[in-house]
Amino acid sequence: MNKQQVESQVGNERITVGLIPRTAEELDELRSKSGMSKTDLVNRAISLYSFFEEQVRSGRQVVIRDPQTGEHELVHLI
Repeated sequence: MNKQQVESQVGNERITVGLIPRTAEELDELRSKSGMSKTDLVNRAISLYSFFEEQVRSGRQVVIRDPQTGEHELVHLI
């Protein structure tokens, strides 16, 4: 079995993404801080965006709250 056949059986899809410099730097910083691979970070980012969009489409709001101060901020993705 070749690599493509193995990936197809596992359900992996390969893509090529051109990142703007700032995003490439942020990805490298996240990789260093988290110890996760770029692939894992991109998979999580897509899952998070999907969750966010689902919540907004359902009429919900996404809020970040500071547990120490109680301050909260409504999150908008453009």
